[in-house]
Amino acid sequence: MIGQTFSHYRILEKIGGGGMGVVYKAEDSRLHRLVALKFLPEALARDPVALARFQREARAASALNHPNICTIHDIGEQDGRAFIVMEYVDGGVLSHRIAGRPLDTESLLRFAIEIADVLATAHSAGIVHRDIKTANIMITQRGQAKVLDFGLAKLGMEREGSGSGPDDPTFAASQLTTAGETLGTVAYMSPEQIEGKNLDGRSDLFSFGAVLYEMATGRMAFEKPTKGSTFGAILHEPPPPATQFNPAIPQRLLEVIDKALEKDRELRYQTADDVRNDLQRLKRDLDSGGQERKTEPANPGLSPGITRGRGPVSRSGRAKLLYACAGLLLVLGIAGAWYYLERRAGGRLTEKDTIVLADFANSTGDVVFDHSLKTALGLSLGQSPFLKSLSEMEVLRTLRLMARPADEKLTPEVARDLCLRAGSKAYIAGAVGSLGSKYVLELKAVDCKTGDALAEEQVTAESKATVLDALGKAASKLRSRLGESLATVQKFDVPLADATTPSLDALKAYSLGLDAYNQKGPAAALPYHLRAIQLDPNFAIAYRQLGSDYWGLTEPGRASEYYTKAFQLQEHASERERLSIIADYYESVTGELDKAMDAYQQEIEEFPRVIGAYSNLGLVYASLGEFEEAVEVTRQAVARGPDRADGYLNLLDDFMYLQRFEDARQTIRQAQGKNIDDVLLHNALYALTFLAGDAAGMAEQQRWYDGQADYQNVGLALRADSEAYGGRLRKSRQLSRQGADSAVKADAKENAAVYLGLSAKREAAFGNAMEARQQAAEAEKLAPASQAAKLEAAMGFALAGETGHAELLAQDLDKRYPRDTQLQSIWLPTIRAQLALDRKDPSAALRALQSTNPTLELANVQFLINGSCLDFAYVRGQAYLAAGEGAAAAGEFQKILDHSGLVWNCWTGALAHLGVARANVLQARTSQGADADAARVRALAAYKEFLTLWKDADPDIPIYRQAKAEYARLQ
Repeated sequence: MIGQTFSHYRILEKIGGGGMGVVYKAEDSRLHRLVALKFLPEALARDPVALARFQREARAASALNHPNICTIHDIGEQDGRAFIVMEYVDGGVLSHRIAGRPLDTESLLRFAIEIADVLATAHSAGIVHRDIKTANIMITQRGQAKVLDFGLAKLGMEREGSGSGPDDPTFAASQLTTAGETLGTVAYMSPEQIEGKNLDGRSDLFSFGAVLYEMATGRMAFEKPTKGSTFGAILHEPPPPATQFNPAIPQRLLEVIDKALEKDRELRYQTADDVRNDLQRLKRDLDSGGQERKTEPANPGLSPGITRGRGPVSRSGRAKLLYACAGLLLVLGIAGAWYYLERRAGGRLTEKDTIVLADFANSTGDVVFDHSLKTALGLSLGQSPFLKSLSEMEVLRTLRLMARPADEKLTPEVARDLCLRAGSKAYIAGAVGSLGSKYVLELKAVDCKTGDALAEEQVTAESKATVLDALGKAASKLRSRLGESLATVQKFDVPLADATTPSLDALKAYSLGLDAYNQKGPAAALPYHLRAIQLDPNFAIAYRQLGSDYWGLTEPGRASEYYTKAFQLQEHASERERLSIIADYYESVTGELDKAMDAYQQEIEEFPRVIGAYSNLGLVYASLGEFEEAVEVTRQAVARGPDRADGYLNLLDDFMYLQRFEDARQTIRQAQGKNIDDVLLHNALYALTFLAGDAAGMAEQQRWYDGQADYQNVGLALRADSEAYGGRLRKSRQLSRQGADSAVKADAKENAAVYLGLSAKREAAFGNAMEARQQAAEAEKLAPASQAAKLEAAMGFALAGETGHAELLAQDLDKRYPRDTQLQSIWLPTIRAQLALDRKDPSAALRALQSTNPTLELANVQFLINGSCLDFAYVRGQAYLAAGEGAAAAGEFQKILDHSGLVWNCWTGALAHLGVARANVLQARTSQGADADAARVRALAAYKEFLTLWKDADPDIPIYRQAKAEYARLQ
């Protein structure tokens, strides 16, 4: 780029860059001055709608005339590169000026007053910046603040006109700025910006509050390690007290910062003028005497220094009064026009509204339309980041509250009642009829409370083959009429046949499968979704739903087959569904959790009302061991979908993993209050009763499993783990066999293989190598294509000393999943470490376990019923014992004991007590004096805990006999 010429600007050097473009210093060859050229991201330059928006908003911003605004001179485009020409400012950005240290109060106030005055000017012109941050504020060599990037602002104050064009001054700002778009920098965003709400000047004032905080403390107000946790902090948490980092901050400056950072924008500063005035008063008082002047307002609600009087009005006062009256008339006139336009628009929904989809009225006599058209309409409207339909699960729950059957047909009358009960804004009724060889489709959006029509569309399809195409076009028009911006309608509008399937029969099968899933669970849905892909082998979202069906049945290996096929067909889906397909593929097939996280975050940014993306992102965080972040983002899912099961169930697991058992119990109560009854909830209830030693509670949960044909195998597997945890290995072996047989009967062979693999590991750890090898071989044979089965079998073989077979399995897994985050960071190092221990080489074992990311050691393993058995920690503890490092070994075994919310009743939790005892014996042998005595006392206590835990153990278990002998020698 250096030396190139764009228009009449010659590039001299690169001076900066970021997410919104790269900035170069350039020379204006016509006016012989230095300028700054900002080249916009290619994605923006390629999008004609976005580029038109940028050009129009940049022209508006260039009209701002203020000494503290970096002036926009020009905009242009050359060779497909869009650029903006700005005033060249010789100085540095405010973030570099702060550099982790508070500014002195004098400089802070001077800059702050200038910035506030800029915002007041911009807001009065109807412009919201949306990205106020320290990196967008320059400090010139003369010590003057300059606010940058007004060319990327939003015309936020304009109202929509009726039929106006782009050059009409009433042309809607929403036509230029994507509804719900989250533009800005995360750490400086306002709460309403994160939530995708319509923005006004108060959003800038929150961001300005974050800048003030940073100037006053040297620290960012919402400085968190991940994007998800920053969102949570801005929405729910105050920043750390500013005086913690700078005790010298004036009290009134603290008050200004606190008021600017109010979460509720109604309680925040309402105008930039108010902020500037308060800052100017503080500066005046400090300049006059170096002390803050404390004043009380004469009347409540008035700023300090403002009083009301009743004296005579002077000539100048009368002039001001006349201007005020004229202004009032103008405001009333605008308000009247605004009211008229709003009444005319009539059908506009807001970002807070939800809608209900009624069933289609079908007068054609063709039953294929009965289920398919409603599903098609939902998928078409689901492309919108603005509209939000009530989910099928929410519909079912509301029908139950209305004492209506789950399969109740949603006629317009029933849909309206349900809409009112659910607190939705409108329902959309559809109808299809035949007219000779043609088909007529009607869509009507109706206000639930008034019964008034908000919007209507009618289209004609020339044939049955074009019905879906016609329905999609009608739905797109309806989206626009209900208040969605033209920009997002155009951006997210894949034709229905391309986004779903051209086969109405396949779509009907898919729809029936969704009904079965919601009413009876994933097993009931499978036949329908398999039928859908038989009818249309290119039906991408049906493949994805099949993956979800099998995942719900804890069959990740079979799920991955369908997720892979969906990924290969992702172009046959809408943008929203495509992002979900990509995320599923990377999370569940290749195991690339970072790419899955990126896809979910993009889905949240583009479709902030899609609740499932928040829940799924939380699962990825849990799979990375980042449970605090998982809690934050999953709480957003619960807040957005308080009647959905997935948010509560995921949050429940996260609390278990964090050892926050009371929070877990509270979440269970909340879920039960929503009539949520799911196997994951019962799994957690079983774990909580087990950890509390509540035998009656465990038995109660077992009765629930016994009554569920599809989940009886889960209950048997949990009982097997509990029996083994207490040393009752014969009973555990029997239950594991029953659980595997039950899983095979329920067509869940992968579950059966995992149960047998787990049984093989504990048999080997307890000292029964032959039994372990037999069960590991059976697990491998039962589900040869399953990653989970192979992992458990490989670990079972390794613990049993079958090094050759374990090594072959490890090599195969490494070859098949080279980028799998958990496999490469946890599982394969653990298997290789155990193989090194089999070869009596503890040093090699410890080298194999040098994890690059310790957080992953505590990550959730999604194919297990519990969170994780922490095999990694157990094997490393054994390696430290073999290496003679007692203290390090004790730390690894204690890690297992300290994370009972992850481990539950896994065999490693029991043997960790014995590991702690053996580690302390080793410390006693290698220490002297008091340290040796203390280690011996700890060892005796740990042995006693283990032997008490195994008081009813089978007497012939090899490791049990060894433990009793060791304890006897130590006494």
